[in-house]
Amino acid sequence: MQKDVKLGITKEKLIDATFALMEELDDPLNVTSRQIAERAGTKPSMINYCFGSRENLIYQTFQKQYMSFLKDKEIEKLIASDLAPKDLLKKLHFAVAKCLVENPKFTKAITGHVLFNRDLSQESFSFPYVKKHYAGKKTDKECRLIAYELSAMMQLIVFRKDDIRESFGIDLNNDKELQKYIDMRVDLLLA
Repeated sequence: MQKDVKLGITKEKLIDATFALMEELDDPLNVTSRQIAERAGTKPSMINYCFGSRENLIYQTFQKQYMSFLKDKEIEKLIASDLAPKDLLKKLHFAVAKCLVENPKFTKAITGHVLFNRDLSQESFSFPYVKKHYAGKKTDKECRLIAYELSAMMQLIVFRKDDIRESFGIDLNNDKELQKYIDMRVDLLLA
């Protein structure tokens, strides 16, 4: 078997093992590299070789789950629609937030990684729509920063959704309240 094919199979096994363990354990932060490797039938060192870190493996596992979630929500049709960029961002961020709310174990496990380790030189999915919204009135760097602020704040708020409900009376498990929160965030950052 070719090395690339074998590596791809190992990556999939690691992702599948991570997903299964994340679903089984009460606290996703307790999922260890050793447990993942054992479930995948490989050595723990393969996690770093394939993904760079356990945290990045968990993030990639969430990304796979997230992509299937978005396909279920017909995001491609939404993106192809003729909505104004600001309105499109509201709907896209709602879909992302909904995925985070519905996957609390992954949200808990990836928030720190996303907030502190995400490569900020990589464009976020929001960037093209923020740029289109401002239509040359802001630089690319300003638009990238706004896109980052949108996603980082949403990640943090969803992570602390129980505290948000207690302190501010906003129940992010309720779709209407989640949409209202997302609309407010987008309106604040895309004035």
